[in-house]
Amino acid sequence: MAEQAQYEELARQLSAIGAVKRDMGRILPSDCPAGSAAVLTLLGRHGDMRMSKLAELLAVDMSVTSRHVAHVAARGWIDRLPDPADKRSRILRLTPAGLDRLDDMYQRTTHLFAERLSDWTDDEVGQLIRLMTRLRESFGDCRTTSGRVPAPVVEETTRTPADTRK
Repeated sequence: MAEQAQYEELARQLSAIGAVKRDMGRILPSDCPAGSAAVLTLLGRHGDMRMSKLAELLAVDMSVTSRHVAHVAARGWIDRLPDPADKRSRILRLTPAGLDRLDDMYQRTTHLFAERLSDWTDDEVGQLIRLMTRLRESFGDCRTTSGRVPAPVVEETTRTPADTRK
């Protein structure tokens, strides 16, 4: 088991991740704020879903989710289709324009990481991915005080928009 000083340093390093996230936020298209990007990313990763499921994944209230969904729907990036199981509910689905926006965000993110980590070896990048995945999995069952799962980082996806088109 790690020593107390190591856990303290880990906490300091993780709090500094905010600078990385801010840089990632700066590369988002001007018409796609972080909340909208998160909606697109989650739909790209998990596929069609109800707004209630999206709110759970975002770890925000339905009213906040509704604002994000309205923003992306107004730009034509998602469709809100009637739920065949419950006509009162809507199923959210990425449109071709939404997939294009998601592709653009992935390209921007990939370019940012390639630029910032250009002096890292492939093994170092792989090790970082493995360790961050393990860290995230270690917290996978943890809940915030509101009982919701913490919101995922926009760029942490294993599917690409091209995968969703197949």
